[in-house]
Amino acid sequence: MLKFIKGYVSSIDGIEIYPIISFIIFFVFFLAVTYFVITAKKSYIEELSNIPFEDGEGDNMSNAINPSDK
Repeated sequence: MLKFIKGYVSSIDGIEIYPIISFIIFFVFFLAVTYFVITAKKSYIEELSNIPFEDGEGDNMSNAINPSDK
C-alpha cells in the first residue's frame, strides 16, 4: 500500500514544495505563539486561567438557548 502511494506521489511534478510550505507555516505559527506567550501580561494570563472557576456564566448559556423560558 505504501509503495503504491509513494510511487503515485513521486510521479507528480512540483510536489516537493508542499513539505517546505507546510514546515514554513508550522514554524511561523510556532514563532507567533512563542512571541505571544513571552510578551503576554501576567494579569491577562491569570485572568484567562481563572475563567473555568468563575460562577454564573453557565446559567446565561441555558438562557441563551431558550430565552422564552424565563
